Amino acid sequence: MKNRKGIILAGGIATRLYPLTLAISKQIMPIYDKPMIYYPLSVLMEAGLREVLIISNPRDLVIFKNLLEDGSKWGMHFEYKVQEKPNGLAEAFILAEDFIGKDNVAMILGDNMFYGNNLPKILKHANERENEATIFGFYVNDPTPYGVVEVNRDGHVLSIEEKPVNPKSHYAVPGLYFYTNEVIEIAKNIKPSARGELEITSVNEEYMKRGKLIVEKLGRAMTWFDTGTHDSLLETASFVQTIEKRRGMQICCPEEIAFRKGWIDAKELSNLADKFMKTDYGRYLKDLAENGIGDE
Repeated sequence: MKNRKGIILAGGIATRLYPLTLAISKQIMPIYDKPMIYYPLSVLMEAGLREVLIISNPRDLVIFKNLLEDGSKWGMHFEYKVQEKPNGLAEAFILAEDFIGKDNVAMILGDNMFYGNNLPKILKHANERENEATIFGFYVNDPTPYGVVEVNRDGHVLSIEEKPVNPKSHYAVPGLYFYTNEVIEIAKNIKPSARGELEITSVNEEYMKRGKLIVEKLGRAMTWFDTGTHDSLLETASFVQTIEKRRGMQICCPEEIAFRKGWIDAKELSNLADKFMKTDYGRYLKDLAENGIGDE
Protein backbone atom coordinates (compact mmCIF):
# COMPACT_ATOMS: atom_id res chain seq x y z
CA MET A 1 0.00 0.00 0.00
CA LYS A 2 1.26 3.48 -0.88
CA ASN A 3 2.64 5.38 2.10
CA ARG A 4 0.58 8.25 3.50
CA LYS A 5 1.77 11.08 5.69
CA GLY A 6 -0.32 13.27 7.99
CA ILE A 7 -0.76 17.01 8.47
CA ILE A 8 -2.32 18.82 11.40
CA LEU A 9 -3.20 22.39 10.45
CA ALA A 10 -3.16 24.37 13.68
CA GLY A 11 -2.77 27.90 12.38
CA GLY A 12 -4.93 31.01 12.46
CA ILE A 13 -5.60 33.34 15.38
CA ALA A 14 -8.99 31.99 16.51
CA THR A 15 -10.80 35.31 16.91
CA ARG A 16 -14.03 33.43 17.72
CA LEU A 17 -12.40 32.36 20.99
CA TYR A 18 -11.18 35.77 22.10
CA PRO A 19 -10.08 36.62 24.79
CA LEU A 20 -8.97 33.00 25.42
CA THR A 21 -6.70 32.97 22.40
CA LEU A 22 -5.16 36.42 22.66
CA ALA A 23 -1.93 34.89 23.95
CA ILE A 24 -2.13 31.17 23.16
CA SER A 25 -3.19 28.82 20.37
CA LYS A 26 -6.69 27.38 20.60
CA GLN A 27 -5.22 23.96 19.82
CA ILE A 28 -3.48 24.09 23.21
CA MET A 29 -6.75 24.79 25.01
CA PRO A 30 -7.83 21.96 27.34
CA ILE A 31 -10.55 19.57 26.20
CA TYR A 32 -11.23 18.06 29.64
CA ASP A 33 -7.94 16.30 30.48
CA LYS A 34 -5.90 16.73 27.28
CA PRO A 35 -4.73 19.56 25.03
CA MET A 36 -7.00 20.04 22.04
CA ILE A 37 -4.34 18.95 19.54
CA TYR A 38 -4.25 15.44 21.06
CA TYR A 39 -7.69 14.76 19.57
CA PRO A 40 -6.89 15.33 15.87
CA LEU A 41 -3.49 13.72 16.38
CA SER A 42 -5.26 10.61 17.68
CA VAL A 43 -7.31 10.40 14.49
CA LEU A 44 -4.18 10.34 12.33
CA MET A 45 -2.69 7.72 14.65
CA GLU A 46 -5.81 5.56 14.40
CA ALA A 47 -5.44 5.77 10.61
CA GLY A 48 -1.96 4.28 11.03
CA LEU A 49 -0.01 7.43 10.13
CA ARG A 50 3.30 7.78 11.97
CA GLU A 51 4.85 10.73 10.11
CA VAL A 52 3.05 14.00 10.90
CA LEU A 53 3.68 17.64 10.02
CA ILE A 54 2.27 20.28 12.37
CA ILE A 55 1.64 23.63 10.67
CA SER A 56 1.04 26.72 12.80
CA ASN A 57 1.78 30.41 13.03
CA PRO A 58 5.16 31.77 14.20
CA ARG A 59 3.88 32.62 17.69
CA ASP A 60 2.48 29.20 18.52
CA LEU A 61 4.80 26.75 16.79
CA VAL A 62 7.30 26.74 19.65
CA ILE A 63 4.53 25.65 22.06
CA PHE A 64 3.68 22.66 19.89
CA LYS A 65 7.35 21.70 19.69
CA ASN A 66 7.60 21.83 23.49
CA LEU A 67 4.43 19.74 23.89
CA LEU A 68 4.88 17.12 21.16
CA GLU A 69 8.66 17.11 20.68
CA ASP A 70 9.88 14.96 17.78
CA GLY A 71 7.21 12.28 18.21
CA SER A 72 9.65 9.52 19.12
CA LYS A 73 8.13 9.08 22.59
CA TRP A 74 5.07 7.69 20.79
CA GLY A 75 7.01 5.81 18.11
CA MET A 76 6.28 8.56 15.59
CA HIS A 77 8.09 11.29 13.68
CA PHE A 78 6.95 14.92 13.83
CA GLU A 79 8.05 17.88 11.76
CA TYR A 80 6.98 21.51 12.01
CA LYS A 81 6.27 24.27 9.51
CA VAL A 82 5.31 27.93 9.85
CA GLN A 83 2.26 29.38 8.11
CA GLU A 84 2.95 33.10 8.22
CA LYS A 85 -0.71 34.07 7.90
CA PRO A 86 -3.97 32.18 7.34
CA ASN A 87 -4.08 32.05 3.55
CA GLY A 88 -6.54 29.17 3.43
CA LEU A 89 -6.56 25.48 4.26
CA ALA A 90 -5.29 24.41 0.84
CA GLU A 91 -2.06 26.35 1.35
CA ALA A 92 -1.02 23.63 3.80
CA PHE A 93 -0.24 21.27 0.91
CA ILE A 94 2.02 23.83 -0.74
CA LEU A 95 3.84 24.43 2.54
CA ALA A 96 4.11 20.67 3.07
CA GLU A 97 5.39 19.78 -0.40
CA ASP A 98 8.87 18.70 0.75
CA PHE A 99 7.41 16.79 3.70
CA ILE A 100 4.86 14.93 1.56
CA GLY A 101 7.36 14.08 -1.15
CA LYS A 102 5.90 11.37 -3.39
CA ASP A 103 3.52 10.01 -0.75
CA ASN A 104 -0.21 10.41 -0.32
CA VAL A 105 -1.40 12.60 2.54
CA ALA A 106 -4.19 13.10 5.06
CA MET A 107 -4.91 16.42 6.71
CA ILE A 108 -6.96 17.16 9.80
CA LEU A 109 -7.75 20.54 11.29
CA GLY A 110 -6.35 21.07 14.76
CA ASP A 111 -9.71 21.95 16.31
CA ASN A 112 -11.65 18.88 15.11
CA MET A 113 -12.53 15.93 17.35
CA PHE A 114 -13.99 12.62 16.11
CA TYR A 115 -15.20 9.72 18.21
CA GLY A 116 -17.03 6.48 17.50
CA ASN A 117 -16.59 2.71 17.51
CA ASN A 118 -16.56 2.62 13.71
CA LEU A 119 -13.89 5.30 13.37
CA PRO A 120 -10.85 2.97 12.95
CA LYS A 121 -12.67 1.02 10.23
CA ILE A 122 -13.71 4.19 8.40
CA LEU A 123 -10.17 5.57 8.55
CA LYS A 124 -8.73 2.27 7.31
CA HIS A 125 -10.97 2.36 4.25
CA ALA A 126 -10.01 5.96 3.49
CA ASN A 127 -6.32 5.21 3.90
CA GLU A 128 -6.51 2.21 1.56
CA ARG A 129 -7.82 4.34 -1.32
CA GLU A 130 -4.55 5.01 -3.08
CA ASN A 131 -5.88 6.69 -6.24
CA GLU A 132 -8.91 8.60 -4.95
CA ALA A 133 -9.55 11.35 -2.44
CA THR A 134 -11.87 10.82 0.52
CA ILE A 135 -13.84 13.45 2.39
CA PHE A 136 -16.57 12.91 4.95
CA GLY A 137 -20.17 14.01 5.35
CA PHE A 138 -21.70 14.60 8.76
CA TYR A 139 -25.41 15.40 9.10
CA VAL A 140 -26.01 18.69 10.93
CA ASN A 141 -29.12 20.72 11.53
CA ASP A 142 -27.55 23.96 10.30
CA PRO A 143 -24.85 23.38 7.68
CA THR A 144 -24.44 27.05 6.67
CA PRO A 145 -21.19 27.62 8.65
CA TYR A 146 -19.46 24.71 6.89
CA GLY A 147 -18.52 23.32 3.54
CA VAL A 148 -21.56 21.36 2.37
CA VAL A 149 -21.56 18.28 0.15
CA GLU A 150 -24.55 17.06 -1.88
CA VAL A 151 -24.58 13.34 -2.62
CA ASN A 152 -27.07 11.30 -4.63
CA ARG A 153 -28.49 7.92 -3.59
CA ASP A 154 -25.65 6.11 -5.33
CA GLY A 155 -23.07 7.99 -3.29
CA HIS A 156 -21.85 10.18 -6.14
CA VAL A 157 -20.96 13.79 -5.35
CA LEU A 158 -23.30 16.27 -7.03
CA SER A 159 -21.97 19.51 -5.56
CA ILE A 160 -19.75 21.05 -2.91
CA GLU A 161 -20.29 24.55 -1.58
CA GLU A 162 -18.41 26.63 0.95
CA LYS A 163 -20.67 28.13 3.65
CA PRO A 164 -23.76 28.38 1.41
CA VAL A 165 -26.66 30.65 2.28
CA ASN A 166 -29.09 28.05 0.91
CA PRO A 167 -27.49 24.63 1.43
CA LYS A 168 -28.39 21.82 -0.96
CA SER A 169 -28.00 19.21 1.79
CA HIS A 170 -27.50 18.85 5.53
CA TYR A 171 -24.13 17.14 5.18
CA ALA A 172 -21.29 19.28 6.46
CA VAL A 173 -17.73 18.41 5.47
CA PRO A 174 -15.64 18.02 8.64
CA GLY A 175 -12.00 19.02 8.75
CA LEU A 176 -10.54 15.64 7.77
CA TYR A 177 -9.31 14.91 4.25
CA PHE A 178 -7.48 12.02 2.60
CA TYR A 179 -5.79 12.99 -0.66
CA THR A 180 -3.53 11.54 -3.31
CA ASN A 181 -0.16 13.11 -4.07
CA GLU A 182 -1.91 15.12 -6.79
CA VAL A 183 -3.14 17.51 -4.09
CA ILE A 184 0.13 19.44 -4.20
CA GLU A 185 -0.29 20.24 -7.89
CA ILE A 186 -4.00 20.97 -7.38
CA ALA A 187 -3.35 23.38 -4.50
CA LYS A 188 -0.75 25.24 -6.54
CA ASN A 189 -3.20 25.81 -9.38
CA ILE A 190 -6.42 26.82 -7.63
CA LYS A 191 -7.32 30.51 -7.51
CA PRO A 192 -7.84 32.45 -4.26
CA SER A 193 -11.47 32.95 -3.29
CA ALA A 194 -13.20 36.30 -2.85
CA ARG A 195 -11.82 36.44 0.68
CA GLY A 196 -8.30 35.92 -0.65
CA GLU A 197 -7.81 32.35 0.56
CA LEU A 198 -6.97 29.03 -1.08
CA GLU A 199 -10.12 27.14 -0.19
CA ILE A 200 -10.19 23.44 0.57
CA THR A 201 -13.54 23.34 -1.24
CA SER A 202 -11.70 24.28 -4.45
CA VAL A 203 -9.43 21.28 -3.96
CA ASN A 204 -12.42 19.00 -3.46
CA GLU A 205 -14.13 20.43 -6.53
CA GLU A 206 -11.08 19.62 -8.64
CA TYR A 207 -11.05 16.02 -7.42
CA MET A 208 -14.78 15.88 -8.18
CA LYS A 209 -14.13 17.09 -11.76
CA ARG A 210 -11.51 14.37 -12.15
CA GLY A 211 -13.94 11.73 -10.91
CA LYS A 212 -11.71 10.93 -7.96
CA LEU A 213 -13.71 12.16 -4.96
CA ILE A 214 -15.31 9.73 -2.50
CA VAL A 215 -17.64 10.84 0.31
CA GLU A 216 -17.94 8.69 3.42
CA LYS A 217 -21.03 9.52 5.45
CA LEU A 218 -20.45 9.46 9.19
CA GLY A 219 -23.55 7.87 10.66
CA ARG A 220 -25.42 8.11 13.94
CA ALA A 221 -22.75 6.11 15.79
CA MET A 222 -20.17 8.81 15.08
CA THR A 223 -19.60 12.10 16.90
CA TRP A 224 -17.84 15.13 15.47
CA PHE A 225 -17.03 18.37 17.24
CA ASP A 226 -15.62 21.55 15.70
CA THR A 227 -14.24 23.20 18.83
CA GLY A 228 -14.01 26.72 17.45
CA THR A 229 -16.37 28.53 19.84
CA HIS A 230 -16.69 28.91 23.61
CA ASP A 231 -19.83 26.78 23.68
CA SER A 232 -18.32 24.01 21.56
CA LEU A 233 -15.23 23.92 23.80
CA LEU A 234 -17.44 23.30 26.79
CA GLU A 235 -19.68 20.80 24.98
CA THR A 236 -16.70 18.76 23.77
CA ALA A 237 -15.07 18.73 27.19
CA SER A 238 -18.34 17.62 28.80
CA PHE A 239 -18.70 14.84 26.23
CA VAL A 240 -15.16 13.56 26.86
CA GLN A 241 -15.66 13.72 30.62
CA THR A 242 -18.91 11.76 30.41
CA ILE A 243 -17.45 9.00 28.22
CA GLU A 244 -14.28 8.62 30.27
CA LYS A 245 -16.01 8.63 33.66
CA ARG A 246 -18.72 6.16 32.61
CA ARG A 247 -16.36 3.73 30.89
CA GLY A 248 -13.28 4.23 33.02
CA MET A 249 -11.25 4.48 29.82
CA GLN A 250 -9.39 7.24 28.03
CA ILE A 251 -10.45 8.36 24.57
CA CYS A 252 -8.15 9.99 22.01
CA CYS A 253 -5.11 9.15 24.12
CA PRO A 254 -1.90 9.15 22.03
CA GLU A 255 0.08 7.04 24.49
CA GLU A 256 -2.58 4.32 24.50
CA ILE A 257 -2.98 4.29 20.72
CA ALA A 258 0.79 4.03 20.25
CA PHE A 259 0.90 1.14 22.74
CA ARG A 260 -2.03 -0.73 21.18
CA LYS A 261 -0.47 -0.41 17.73
CA GLY A 262 2.87 -1.72 18.95
CA TRP A 263 4.73 1.52 18.28
CA ILE A 264 5.89 1.57 21.92
CA ASP A 265 6.18 -1.27 24.41
CA ALA A 266 4.89 -1.62 27.98
CA LYS A 267 8.14 -0.34 29.51
CA GLU A 268 8.09 2.77 27.35
CA LEU A 269 4.44 3.38 28.20
CA SER A 270 5.15 2.97 31.91
CA ASN A 271 7.97 5.49 31.67
CA LEU A 272 5.65 7.97 29.96
CA ALA A 273 3.08 7.45 32.72
CA ASP A 274 5.57 8.28 35.48
CA LYS A 275 5.44 12.03 34.89
CA PHE A 276 1.63 12.03 35.15
CA MET A 277 1.18 9.93 38.29
CA LYS A 278 -0.58 12.70 40.24
CA THR A 279 -3.45 12.49 37.75
CA ASP A 280 -6.04 9.92 36.69
CA TYR A 281 -4.45 10.14 33.23
CA GLY A 282 -1.09 8.89 34.51
CA ARG A 283 -2.61 6.16 36.67
CA TYR A 284 -4.64 4.95 33.69
CA LEU A 285 -1.49 4.68 31.55
CA LYS A 286 0.36 2.87 34.33
CA ASP A 287 -2.48 0.34 34.68
CA LEU A 288 -2.50 -0.11 30.92
CA ALA A 289 1.24 -0.79 30.89
CA GLU A 290 1.08 -3.27 33.75
CA ASN A 291 -2.22 -5.02 33.10
CA GLY A 292 -3.26 -4.32 29.52
CA ILE A 293 -6.68 -3.09 30.68
CA GLY A 294 -9.53 -2.28 28.37
CA ASP A 295 -10.11 -3.34 24.79
CA GLU A 296 -9.19 -2.19 21.31
